Amino acid sequence: MTKNKLVEQIHSKQSYLCVGLDTDIEKLPAHLPKTKEGVIAFNKAIIDATAPYCVSYKINTAFYESQGLKGWEAMEATLAHIPSTHFTIADAKRGDIGNTSAQYAKTFFEVLPFDAITVAPYMGKDSIDPFLAYSNKWTIVLGLTSNTGSQNFEQQKLVSGQFLYESVLEQVASWGTAEQLMFVVGATKAEEFASIRKIIPNYFLLVPGVGAQGGSLSEVTKYGKNDAVGLLVNASRAVIFASGGTDYAEKAAIAASEYASEMKGLLSM
Repeated sequence: MTKNKLVEQIHSKQSYLCVGLDTDIEKLPAHLPKTKEGVIAFNKAIIDATAPYCVSYKINTAFYESQGLKGWEAMEATLAHIPSTHFTIADAKRGDIGNTSAQYAKTFFEVLPFDAITVAPYMGKDSIDPFLAYSNKWTIVLGLTSNTGSQNFEQQKLVSGQFLYESVLEQVASWGTAEQLMFVVGATKAEEFASIRKIIPNYFLLVPGVGAQGGSLSEVTKYGKNDAVGLLVNASRAVIFASGGTDYAEKAAIAASEYASEMKGLLSM
């Protein structure tokens, strides 16, 4: 999906919601079997219920890979069910030496035709270049994450006076364009969005941490929005596990619609 198409969808829906399909098989509603078929049925119902309110879906591959072959089959079926109007993200956090990254890129851009994949930048440019070689595909690089461990490395000060994550944002942005690169910035770090926007004003940000992790959507929007909106705000558990009963899809739709309504209001300010 191109940047123009993504921006068009955001403006059309007045929503920049990304629904995270972090489908923990142990948390499926009791009436669904804890099997591949149960995961697929759950995901399809969630997608059908929330599609009017979001512009993107993010599949956290760990929840599928942990189930072996059947998990991969569930992931493939889930991806196939997502409407072509919606931006799809493989939250796989890959990144390795060049020839290995090329295989990861092939996996998630060709075999499983996602629009985007999350990658870790620690191994540098040659580990990211294979992902950037694809047209109309996106590489989403970890920047400033929402977990407490981000202080161990990301928030360490360099001799230059920059934080490590600031150096990562600055360097990686020079390796590609705003039509193929995004960055992960956690919603719990909302106070840093203004300074981040000074480094990467034109790039999209994938923002986890709203909802169950307590990030503020209004703060993220206030400090993170750019002229193209430039945000995909992800909500996972708060949407897909809004209910553990037979009404799980209906409750997911309500949760997603509430996020979308708040986003519409924030965009009009």
